[in-house]
Amino acid sequence: MQLPLLHLLDRVSRGELAPDEAARLIGDAASSGSQPATPTTEVTPAARIDLDRLRRCGFPEVVYGPGKTSTAIVDIFRAQRRHGQACLATRITPDQAAEVCAELPEVVHNPTARTLRIGSCDRSTSGPARVAIITAGTGDRPVAEEAAETARWMGCEVELIYDVGVAGPHRLPDQLPRFAPAHAIVVVAGMEAALPSVVAGYVAVPVIGVPTSVGYGAHLNGFAAVLTMLNCCAAHVAVVNIDAGFKGGFLAGLIALRQEPVALL
Repeated sequence: MQLPLLHLLDRVSRGELAPDEAARLIGDAASSGSQPATPTTEVTPAARIDLDRLRRCGFPEVVYGPGKTSTAIVDIFRAQRRHGQACLATRITPDQAAEVCAELPEVVHNPTARTLRIGSCDRSTSGPARVAIITAGTGDRPVAEEAAETARWMGCEVELIYDVGVAGPHRLPDQLPRFAPAHAIVVVAGMEAALPSVVAGYVAVPVIGVPTSVGYGAHLNGFAAVLTMLNCCAAHVAVVNIDAGFKGGFLAGLIALRQEPVALL
């Protein structure tokens, strides 16, 4: 009964539900031995919001920005907040961000990540869920920031480490105290994308490679980076799609939230 009850109380606190009506719903649920009914879908002019995804999959639905108006994003966020859910939107344009933030002042806008976020998911774990995100170069930063915002939205602690690619091999070991305690590591790299193999050689946790479309000519807009990461000889490296910071951050968050705390090296 805990999750629906929190939703009811949240609606009361926002003035969306009268206290006597909330009491009636709770009483009905208690007498029937069931949970207060909560909707699984809410319809807006532009979307059918899957409110039940939190229960089924552990996290709320995420808004993909391209093709949506700012009004559509605001409507979705408001519906999710009415039901006590944290909000995340990805691939947001500056115009979308300005308009959404004007309507919802509590939104956190990360312009580098191109994300909008309200709150974070409340995940009960035995200790902090730690995700490290490492980039080969500064040009990979937008994808890394998207991964970071995703992991933060999931309730993880995030350590961001920039510009430690293999062209300057002395830079990575210096950062070992920062990424060694992580439960999962996201490595974001373009060009020859060799960094995931090197990082994996230092740690005993999953490493998620995110190839980027950073590079020249034969780089083929990230296809060469995908192939390099797929051919990684380290056994604990997995690879997601080109520029897929959200997917890399989400997978790392899922892993981190299911782990016991890692002892510091």
